[in-house]
Amino acid sequence: MSVGVAGLGVLVAAAAAHAGGPARYADADTVVIVTRDEDGSPRETTISMVVVEGRASVRTGSSRWGRNAERDPEVRLRVAGEELERLSRPVEDEALRDRRERAFREEYGFTDWLIGPFRGGHPRIFELLPRDS
Repeated sequence: MSVGVAGLGVLVAAAAAHAGGPARYADADTVVIVTRDEDGSPRETTISMVVVEGRASVRTGSSRWGRNAERDPEVRLRVAGEELERLSRPVEDEALRDRRERAFREEYGFTDWLIGPFRGGHPRIFELLPRDS
């Protein structure tokens, strides 16, 4: 099992109107994202989260789980004793990226600032959508 550090921070939420979506987990400090390595083995990474605009978004630098999510968008999210199946989709719109970055900075303040240089200047951000969407 690979455990990420706070610098692999993540923004996580799902459509607020979607019953059972992660929006109800806004108070959770961390979640586990499960991706698949190239050999098919699962990679579990503990990440931070924040609910933003009713959409699930995750952020990483050059992590393996991020590369996995790009290669295979089917991921699982473990939070509050539940496991949710999601699809990862890169967020490319700069306005959407900026809003997610600001929300993360507001939620995690100094820790986010401290880890920022390790994440790189333009981290990868993914939305996590229900697989049935």
